[in-house]
Amino acid sequence: MTLTARALIVLRAAALLAPGLASAQRNEAANPGMRELIEQLQPTTRGIRVPAEAPSPSATAPARTTTAPPGVGAASISLRFATGSAVLTPEAERSLDELGRALASPQLAAYRFRIEGHTDTVGSRESNQALSERRAAAARDYLTSRHRISADRLDVIGLGESQLLVATPDEAAEARNRRVQVINLGG
Repeated sequence: MTLTARALIVLRAAALLAPGLASAQRNEAANPGMRELIEQLQPTTRGIRVPAEAPSPSATAPARTTTAPPGVGAASISLRFATGSAVLTPEAERSLDELGRALASPQLAAYRFRIEGHTDTVGSRESNQALSERRAAAARDYLTSRHRISADRLDVIGLGESQLLVATPDEAAEARNRRVQVINLGG
């Protein structure tokens, strides 16, 4: 058996032994990195932007990534939590590490931010509201303790299932709705 064949067998065995690992890596890769977060969270200018090219009539609108009003610096981050829990997983901590580095960067150091917790529609509105508040607070607490971001720069709010990124009926488990959204509040 060749070395390549052995390596493939080992990789396949590892995938079978850790089925959640592949989906965790895909989810983590979907979250923006530090540079992308800096770009997304910087406030936009108030001037008129002239596009380099007129958009083609057949061009489709890009998929919505936040529920923030147009023109507001915002980023949406998927954080993995155990069902009904506000305890950060190692994957969630890695995503928050990217956010912490972005918030500590010179480009964003002068701004305040709102950390919004969002849920999907599984469970009651009341339980989702409380859960979203606990999860947003967990994200803030991690950023203040691990990255030394001043708590004065971070407002926390839980929005439960009130601002779905993807419209769903009640009791629909939609991962894109379970997120933390960060909004730039200005200086």
